[in-house]
Amino acid sequence: MTTPDLPLRRAAALAPRRATVTSLRRHNRALVLTHVVLAGETSRADIARDCGLSLASATNLVTELVEEGLVEEVGTVSSQGGRPITLVAPRPDGAYLVGADVGERGVAVELFDLRMRRVDREFRGGHAEELPDMIGRDLTEALAALEERNPEAWTRLAGIGLGLPGIVETDPDGRQVLYAQSLGWDPVPITDLVPGHPGVVADNGAKTLAKAEQWFGAARGVRHALVVLLGRGVGLGMVVDGVLQQGAHSSASEWGHTKVERAGRACRCGGHGCLEAYVGADAILDAWSRTGARFEGSGWRALGELVDAAERGEPGATAVVDDVVDTLGPALGSLVNLTNPQRIVIGGWVGLRLMPTLGPRIEAAVRASSLARPGGQFTLLPATFGGDTVAVGAALLPLERLIHGDEPPPR
Repeated sequence: MTTPDLPLRRAAALAPRRATVTSLRRHNRALVLTHVVLAGETSRADIARDCGLSLASATNLVTELVEEGLVEEVGTVSSQGGRPITLVAPRPDGAYLVGADVGERGVAVELFDLRMRRVDREFRGGHAEELPDMIGRDLTEALAALEERNPEAWTRLAGIGLGLPGIVETDPDGRQVLYAQSLGWDPVPITDLVPGHPGVVADNGAKTLAKAEQWFGAARGVRHALVVLLGRGVGLGMVVDGVLQQGAHSSASEWGHTKVERAGRACRCGGHGCLEAYVGADAILDAWSRTGARFEGSGWRALGELVDAAERGEPGATAVVDDVVDTLGPALGSLVNLTNPQRIVIGGWVGLRLMPTLGPRIEAAVRASSLARPGGQFTLLPATFGGDTVAVGAALLPLERLIHGDEPPPR
């Protein structure tokens, strides 16, 4: 039952420097609740061991969380000659969380219980580029639909998390603003996207994807990882020594706008030669269209047609796919040399469409573009949760607030 997970280590690192009895108890409570959520089912003895607490302290904190309705006893397992061991787990209806994957073409909004199991979801948009007011309308309608279908869950809603297509900055007073330069949007206060909903917290979608993989997916238990989002945009979550990197103002790891060619292709951000202009969905399909190919749409199905055509050996499709692999190789290889990751995780809908067929080729290209030593020290895997990963990670944003006491438990 041991869970040597990095979110737990991260929680432990947040111990107050000048601890009072109250602050230390709050810190230890966060450790225990983090452990229980990560473990799914655990025992008081395992909590004490993994959180560095005495058994008495762990027992008292579990009792407190049971009284709050966040944790419950779920049965027993036999012990070696002693009393049966009682297991505890997150109480599913102890709190609910919303995570939203927000793109320029619409939103996918998902409701989770405290065991991070999806309860319901709602989609809006999805056909054409939208402006912020349209995205705000989509979010409002999707949230209203979820609330109507799940009124009891809404009474215990701990918060709403948004994974957004751009840089999300937070000022000293906690106000958040989205800067989506690639979409041509003016700065958007997060409260404008979901007016009237308290407890909203947001981050860049690639970072929420990385958070989901770090907590429950392919980057779990890994101290150094690169979590890649390939979609219409290109993003990255970079985990260094167990910490998801943010930078001075939250714009760290804007990998999609690193340059791969001097004075190269025009990018949506206004620059030239950006990685996104070569391996973003629109760039890939535009390149295929220029070969004379005809296909329907600009999403999952069209990209699948490209991959299938390349598999059949069609010259135009093969050239485009080769170019994507040849671009991703050095782009990721440079990151391998810079960060020495243990794991590279590739997600986003484009990444998920490419990985089943092209994963081995991408991995070989990355290794060929890396120094031999770090290039031999990583594994490459697909994202765990498929198209839900950004929403799962977004829901972890209000969960972290709940765990660390930034927001009171729902009543």
